[in-house]
Amino acid sequence: MNSFRLVGPLIRLLDAEKAHTVTLWCLKKGLVPSRKAVVDPVLKTQVWGREFSNPLGLAAGFDKNAEVVRPMISQGFGFTEVGSITPRAQAGNPKPRIFRLSEDKAVINRMGFNNAGVEAAAENLEALRQYPLSGLLGVNLGKNKDTAIALDDYEIGAKQLCHYADYMVINVSSPNTPGLRSLQDRKELEILIVGVQRVLREEMGEKALPLVLKIAPDLTKEDKEDIAAVALELALDGLTITNTTIERPDTLKSKYCSETGGLSGAPLFDASTKVLFDMYRLTEGKIPLIGVGGISSGEQAYKKIRAGASLIQLYSALVYYGPPLVTEILEDLTKLIKHDGYQSVSEAVGADH
Repeated sequence: MNSFRLVGPLIRLLDAEKAHTVTLWCLKKGLVPSRKAVVDPVLKTQVWGREFSNPLGLAAGFDKNAEVVRPMISQGFGFTEVGSITPRAQAGNPKPRIFRLSEDKAVINRMGFNNAGVEAAAENLEALRQYPLSGLLGVNLGKNKDTAIALDDYEIGAKQLCHYADYMVINVSSPNTPGLRSLQDRKELEILIVGVQRVLREEMGEKALPLVLKIAPDLTKEDKEDIAAVALELALDGLTITNTTIERPDTLKSKYCSETGGLSGAPLFDASTKVLFDMYRLTEGKIPLIGVGGISSGEQAYKKIRAGASLIQLYSALVYYGPPLVTEILEDLTKLIKHDGYQSVSEAVGADH
C-alpha cells in the first residue's frame, strides 16, 4: 500500500518549511520505511569511473546538512547530493521562505543557503563511514552571504569535505544569495573552477574528485556559449542543469506565483530541458551532464536523458508525490529504454541529437 497517499496530505497541512523539518525528523528516527530498489542491468551506468546502480538522484536542497543520506538512498535513489554547504553556519533569509504552488505542482523558495556550516556537515559525513552506502554521494558547495571573495569559501568547502564525497558541486546559480549568479560570468567562472580544482588536486592527488558546476536556467545564448567554452578548456568534469528559475511563466495559477525566489517543479521542466539540450550540443557530448528540473515521471526522466543527461535528479516532485515516485520513475524508465532497443541507459544519452 502507498502510505504516502495517507500521510502526504496530512504533512501538506503544515507550513512548507515546517513540513520539511517534520519529514527530516521522521527520516532520522527511522519512521520512513525503506523501499525495494528497482534493479535492472539497463539502469546501471558508469560516470566518472564510478558505477551508479541507477541514474536517478536526489537533488541538493533537501538534505542541506547531510543528516538523512542513508534513509534517502534507501528510497531507491542511485545517488544523493547534500548541501548547499557554506563554510560558516548561516540562518538564511527571513521566513516564510518556501511556498507550495499546489495547483502548478511547483515550489518557490528563497531559503538563502540556510545550513549548519562545513564542520557540522563533516561530522555527519564522518559518521556515515561506519557502513558502506548503497548509492553514491555528491557534496554541493555554496558561499556565505557576507563573504567578499567567493573563491575563499568554495576552497574551504572543497578542502574540508572532499574526502567524504564521490563528486563535488560548486553552486553559483541559486537566485537567493545576492551576487551569486554573477559568478557564472566567464572570468569569474575561470577563477573559481581553477581554484577549486587546485584544492582538490592538493588534497587528493591523482584521485581528485570529479568537479561539477551547477548552472541557472536563466542564461543568454552568450552565457551558455561561455560556460561551455570554460568547461571544455578547464576540463570540468560535469555540469548540473539547472537550478531554479527567476522567471514566472504565464501559466502559473497559484496565489503564491508572484513570491520572490527560485521556482522549481513542473513549470521548470521545459526551460531546464532546453538548456540541457543546448549545453550537450555546445560541449559536444564530452562532459557528463546532470539533468534536473521538473521531473515527475519516467517519461520526463527519459526526455532529460535523450536531451543529454548522463544522470538525473529530482526534489520538488517529492513534495507532491512522495518517495513512491522514485520506484515509479525507475520502472517506467526501464521500460522506455528497452522499448527503444537500448542495452543501457548510457546508450540513450543524447539520443535526440
